[in-house]
Amino acid sequence: MAKLFIEDLNVKGKRVLVRVDFNVPLDENLKVADDTRMRAALPTIAYIRKNGGMAILMSHLGRPKDASDDSARMAPVAARLSELLGMKVLTAKDCVGPEVKKVVDLMKPGDVLMLENTRYQPGETKNDDALSKQMASLGDVFVNDAFGSAHRAHSSTVGVTKYMSKSAAGYLLEKEIRYFEKILKGADKPFVAILGGAKVSDKIETILNLMNKVQSFIIGGGMAYTFLKAQGIAVGDSLLEEDKMQVARDILAQAQSRSVAVHLPVDHVIAQQVDAKAPTRVTDGKEIPAGWKGLDIGPKTVEEFTRALKGARTVVWNGPLGVFEVEPFATGTKAMAEFLAKLGGTTVVCGGDTVSAVTHFGVADKMSHVSTGGGASLEILEGKELPGVAALTDK
Repeated sequence: MAKLFIEDLNVKGKRVLVRVDFNVPLDENLKVADDTRMRAALPTIAYIRKNGGMAILMSHLGRPKDASDDSARMAPVAARLSELLGMKVLTAKDCVGPEVKKVVDLMKPGDVLMLENTRYQPGETKNDDALSKQMASLGDVFVNDAFGSAHRAHSSTVGVTKYMSKSAAGYLLEKEIRYFEKILKGADKPFVAILGGAKVSDKIETILNLMNKVQSFIIGGGMAYTFLKAQGIAVGDSLLEEDKMQVARDILAQAQSRSVAVHLPVDHVIAQQVDAKAPTRVTDGKEIPAGWKGLDIGPKTVEEFTRALKGARTVVWNGPLGVFEVEPFATGTKAMAEFLAKLGGTTVVCGGDTVSAVTHFGVADKMSHVSTGGGASLEILEGKELPGVAALTDK
């Protein structure tokens, strides 16, 4: 990626406008419930402070309709960031305007300022030019470290770069892009893609883009039942996209013509409803009886999938293999997570539910890379260029 990185910038004495992804969950007391995304931005903030710059942070939080929604204010985030940095983080009552400019003008090298929620501004999601110009006026240079928002052409991710002298990627964004570039352009082989989640329709473009890159696909989760049904296999009352069965057949035919293996479930954990207390069964084979839903891969499938992964040098995983949030249906996803944790090679986990799964099962730190952006990572796997990356200054 021939773009500027943060270390290409001279930040000494500069006001560095940083787009971070602090869209974090808050608990019932409006305190940060999970600061993972905030911790991921700490190296970029530390670099700016260490090198004599002033970090002006902007982020969205939730989807507020307007500034009357007090549940989306950045104050709790600034409070938690103060704890993480061991210093007082300054705050502003808006993300643009004369009052914000006054706070910025009083900043000294090493200071950190948290601006108010960018989505309180109605022009943010429209990439409004006037808003972009106002945002840019707060800084001397721009750093985008918000991979989770890089697929959105908003004022704070794209529009602002039009009015900055230089726009660079922060450490987090750089790491994300480098990992995805590696697996898409220079993956060590064998390269295996594990795809799960609810719908085939969400993964069609990903499958087609990866078709000439991977040696095999492992397909589980709700999307697997459309593939099975497309082959004439009964799936009972399992999740099914009837209108995507021909697409599934076409994908299977294309994979066969390219000698790309496609591994589908050979048995299932089934129940009549998604309930931790519901009676469960393991099927003898691929067929699921009427009135029952496939909610997890079965033990024979776990064996087949792990066998298909042995010796893999690169693995990308997007989408859980069952309803892992409900204990009786978590076994398959857990087994896959634990196997990948010991695999070696390059393992990249992406997609919100998949990241939640590897975190839940305590193996996130054993993966080569756990992506911080669900929508952004999926668009990269589809072969698309992210607007927030494309807008950065070329080297």
